Amino acid sequence: MERKRYLNMMSLEEARRIFLERFEGLNTGSELIPSINAAGRVTAGPVFARFSSPAFHAAAMDGIAVKAEDTFSAADSKPLTLDISANEAVFINTGQPMPEGKDAVIMIENVVLEEQGTKATIRAPAFPWQHVRKTGEDIVATELLFPTHHMITAADIGALITAGLSEVLVKKRPKVVIIPTGSELVRLQDVPDEVPAGTTVESNSAMLAALAMKDGAEAHVMEIVPDSYDLIKDSLMRAMKSQADLIILNAGSSAGSSDYTVKVIEELGEVLVHGVTIMPGKPTILGDIQGIPVSGSPGYPVSALISFEQFLAPLLRHMQGLDIEQPILVDAVCGRSLPSKAGIEEFRRMIAGKIGHKIVALPVKKGAGAITTMTKANAILRIPASSEGIKSGQRIQIEILRPKSQIEKTILCIGSHDLTLDIIHDFLRRSSPPWHMAATHVGSMGGIIAVRDGLCHLAGTHLLDPGTGQYNITYLNQYLKGKTRARLYTLVYRQQGFMVRPGNPKSITGIKDLARDDITFVNRQPGSGTRVLLDHELSRARISRSRIKGYENEEYTHMAVAVSVLSGKADAGLGILAAARALKLDFIPLVEERYDLLVPEKVMDMPAITSLLEIIRSKEFRLEVKSLGGYSARDSGKLVATI
Repeated sequence: MERKRYLNMMSLEEARRIFLERFEGLNTGSELIPSINAAGRVTAGPVFARFSSPAFHAAAMDGIAVKAEDTFSAADSKPLTLDISANEAVFINTGQPMPEGKDAVIMIENVVLEEQGTKATIRAPAFPWQHVRKTGEDIVATELLFPTHHMITAADIGALITAGLSEVLVKKRPKVVIIPTGSELVRLQDVPDEVPAGTTVESNSAMLAALAMKDGAEAHVMEIVPDSYDLIKDSLMRAMKSQADLIILNAGSSAGSSDYTVKVIEELGEVLVHGVTIMPGKPTILGDIQGIPVSGSPGYPVSALISFEQFLAPLLRHMQGLDIEQPILVDAVCGRSLPSKAGIEEFRRMIAGKIGHKIVALPVKKGAGAITTMTKANAILRIPASSEGIKSGQRIQIEILRPKSQIEKTILCIGSHDLTLDIIHDFLRRSSPPWHMAATHVGSMGGIIAVRDGLCHLAGTHLLDPGTGQYNITYLNQYLKGKTRARLYTLVYRQQGFMVRPGNPKSITGIKDLARDDITFVNRQPGSGTRVLLDHELSRARISRSRIKGYENEEYTHMAVAVSVLSGKADAGLGILAAARALKLDFIPLVEERYDLLVPEKVMDMPAITSLLEIIRSKEFRLEVKSLGGYSARDSGKLVATI
């Protein structure tokens, strides 16, 4: 089958304009609902009060109700006594109606009562309407409570009921129908034990449904549709008959040979957009079928998310008469250089934290299919289509995805990857007060440089000096001494070795087997401690790097190496025992190494860092690390050196 090409690729701005203008007059209609259920709904017309509040003149304090002019002679030097039994004053409580002929309240604290309680003495006059809530002071019957297209809040519900409105006319929620497509997709409930090779657990529809509900819509997910033109067309037609306000066909928007979405939309209606100059999200399709907006959403999760946020969220808000939400932008410093392709607007997920007086932002791993970039990021950087990238240290603006206060309480960790960093993060979240930690993995050397340049709160490092057998000290003296003061703490000792597939089908026993013609290796990136260890062991075994098939194949974490081995991309990779155990791989031990945390001196007084050090010295942390396997926490938190 002939593969499609993206025709007439549009910029984000042009594609949004065309899509939103086409459905400018689209709205969802209205419905009458109980006021008690109206939080988060949008008024479909003006809302007017039926009752006044208060509905009568009421006391605002506990005390005595009086006629103000009867008290004008009262003074500290000339107390005035009022006869309660003769109705010159009346006891009253907060909220009670004012007695006939009374127009002021004197607080009970300012009244001296005789023993019998029949006379009240005051030493200051009252003024008219003192401590009195007059009729309609808060709400006046017939006044406008809320205008059209007002988002009703919890406080608004109180106002509605107080004003005598048991029901309110609101915009109907847009009905969004999501059709997951793809012959490779399976439901999670159908694969309880493991995911069969060649299949993918369908998760995009749940994510898209949650996004739709966040923007006030009702979401309905149809059954998975295989890659069949007729079946996709049939599902789309059934969705149209269901009175959908928006239909999303998930996957089937790229240029693959089995992608039928664009052809189905062309047959039933009109394709407005096919391809947008953004990344992720380039394959987005936007169409119109009989006045119903239809989206061909990219299959990769991050692409689907970006496509929804940029096109469908604004449309759903427009249908309900709501303003399009504007991102919250903050100034930051980019902690790493980010090359970008000119002509494509790029959305990069970032982790951000406050270091000193500045916000520093670092990229998380890139990839439209990397779901964890969405879960770990707390900010987004938009790199314009006119740019070829961002330089390290460059001032940027980022859109924050979490409250700014949370970002300011985030510890930025950069450097070598280790599974115990996730344990630290969980302990930090459980601490009081709770802290956040965000990590990006660029290798031990990258972490040391980040500490030197003031771009992180701490770095993980395990760089072996082959000449001395020491870890980290040689490199810290070389790169930090005289530039940045820092402290080095032991975090853990861990087993490094070769991860191989279960049963060790290639019978790998050690470093010398890597030179065999039938072995494919997966490496770590330059600057990582694992790469340094490998090169040291190759040198000891007198094996040239050129003899290692796959030496240039690089991954950035131990888990990524393990996945490469499990998938068959490589026969072996050097990594930690805990990563091998996590994916049930066999493990051939090579060496026990020390993994340290490097902390700049200038952040040592931060409460978050104090809490972190207390955590790694705790018995609870050591027990949890031990449970991973392949670790020893015998010196966790020990100060190794001050540079």
